[in-house]
Amino acid sequence: MFVYELFEHKQERGEQDVEALVHSDCDGDMFENEKIGHIIRMLHVAFKQRFIVCGTAEGLDEVTMMHGWIMVYLYGCRGTEVYQKTIETQFNISRSTVTAIVQLMEKKGYISREAVEGDARLKKIVLTRQGTEIAVKTKAMLDRLDRDLMENISNEERETFCEVSQKLIRNMERCT
Repeated sequence: MFVYELFEHKQERGEQDVEALVHSDCDGDMFENEKIGHIIRMLHVAFKQRFIVCGTAEGLDEVTMMHGWIMVYLYGCRGTEVYQKTIETQFNISRSTVTAIVQLMEKKGYISREAVEGDARLKKIVLTRQGTEIAVKTKAMLDRLDRDLMENISNEERETFCEVSQKLIRNMERCT
């Protein structure tokens, strides 16, 4: 059974044992546990699962992970004008994807788009009161999640992880 099929099967049964997925035996070279791509994928899956579990416990089950990240970013940029292009760049996502996300976030009442003086075509993105409340809860949850993730990891290990991650990102950028 492929790893993603195993994951979906466990999800159907309500199991969340990502550790077993990381250490599962797979036929074929593609899913060797030592492959960096596989490790990154498993980290992503584990983080997303944890985000959903923690978000649900905090009453944030209606908030997608990307919406949460964007609202926390906007909250951190209070007092600074943020535009769709800023979000595209900050989160490395396409213009069409950001357009869809922003439209949905506006529809859900998390943000509003406000005209900018001097350019009627340009709209800054602003958190609403509801968006601000969600951003505060999400930021607190992400801070707790980050502390949990760093348990039993030294500052040196964290620095090494960040350095290696930056190198991986640069390497991937060169591949495109």
